[in-house]
Amino acid sequence: MKSNKLKLWVEGARLRTLPLAIAPVAIGAGAADSVQAFDLILSALALAVALSLQIGVNYANDYSDGIRGTDDYRVGPLRLTGSKSVRPEAVKLAAFAFFGLAAASGLAIVLITGMFWLIAVGIAAIELAVFVFFGLVATIGTTYVQVGFIEFNAVLGGIASGLFASAVLMVNNIRDIETDKLASKKTLAVMLGKKAATGLFLVMIWTPFVILSLFTLLYPATLMGFASLLLVAPASLIVLTAKTSKELILVLKLTSFASLSYALALAAGLFIVFF
Repeated sequence: MKSNKLKLWVEGARLRTLPLAIAPVAIGAGAADSVQAFDLILSALALAVALSLQIGVNYANDYSDGIRGTDDYRVGPLRLTGSKSVRPEAVKLAAFAFFGLAAASGLAIVLITGMFWLIAVGIAAIELAVFVFFGLVATIGTTYVQVGFIEFNAVLGGIASGLFASAVLMVNNIRDIETDKLASKKTLAVMLGKKAATGLFLVMIWTPFVILSLFTLLYPATLMGFASLLLVAPASLIVLTAKTSKELILVLKLTSFASLSYALALAAGLFIVFF
């Protein structure tokens, strides 16, 4: 019985979205190393902040969509609140618990670096859009606490990471367009319509490779990042030909792992410069 409960909570945490939290921190760590300022402890704490925020947001969305009835029509993995598998209050508490872990890890960074103004950034991050936090803030922040200034590689990498994170959210919303309409939920995909939303999704997952081309001019080893096209290409094909909402679940997974593989390869390419 306990194992079944644990399985429900793990499912509710949406582990497939965690690469979106790992990716920007990996790029940020690589950017710090590119100026010979990598710090393992600060990078680990930044990762703890990003992962805790991602899980907290997942539980918060589960709770809010569940109590509004949005998930009554959805297609996809089980939701804790919407399926009535777990009490809504417990899901809300879990969300706050992970936000608390993120805050504690962020406070540790502040105490180590003495950058107390980061507390304001951390509070705002919980409310910021996907692109801004799981792109610019997470990447630039990881680098900044190690080097003490906004580093250009981190900015470019943050944009790429944010685009991938936004693409995951977009395809998730494309999948749910019809059910969201029934629930009167106004997502960007609903407002744009499926065709335009799909076009925007493709822009989001291909633009990072334009950015990667810029990296290769100074850091040839970052060419490894183009290997993630092996995930992006099929994701693009499926989203263009999908006939059912269930097919888009695979696109979501491919995009999430493309984000992670892109980030790790980019970070590795930046690290290799000084090996």
